[in-house]
Amino acid sequence: MIERPGSPDPVPAMGGVFSSFASGVTLVTVRDGRDDVGTTVSAFCPVSGEPPLVLVSLIAGSYPAELLGRLDRFAVTVLASGQRPLAGRFAAAGRPGARLLLDGVPHQRGELSGALIPDGGLAALECEVGRLVEAGDHLLVIGRVLSVPYQAEGGQPLIRFRGRYPPFSPDALA
Repeated sequence: MIERPGSPDPVPAMGGVFSSFASGVTLVTVRDGRDDVGTTVSAFCPVSGEPPLVLVSLIAGSYPAELLGRLDRFAVTVLASGQRPLAGRFAAAGRPGARLLLDGVPHQRGELSGALIPDGGLAALECEVGRLVEAGDHLLVIGRVLSVPYQAEGGQPLIRFRGRYPPFSPDALA
């Protein structure tokens, strides 16, 4: 239970509630001077069409959050359903650098961000950090979209729900 200041009623731990929200899965990558870093992120959303802005939520104190606190460019790949193994690699604790994780996976380096961008996703964006907002145990990164290296004509999204990657069913949307 989490105690709310000034309230006699405790708030239950939110992990179970938050995992009940299905979300798309992205890969956020950053080029550091020494290495390439990446992490799986399901807390991503478009913010504005004009100007084009996106929001990425990273665990505060994580290395990707630290990097985006001092570097200004990153890439986001919206993963397709067939990229589940890639999402798992970039979510593993103690993972090596992004170059090793993308070994054998077709990818490119973003022209504007310098970040590694795997091929085969639904879309890829290169972004510039516009604003950082500390929010509880996370760092919210609002990024301005600089370019769209690719957008797939079709495909199925990789979805995360209750800690798993269930198959996407377009029939469920009908």
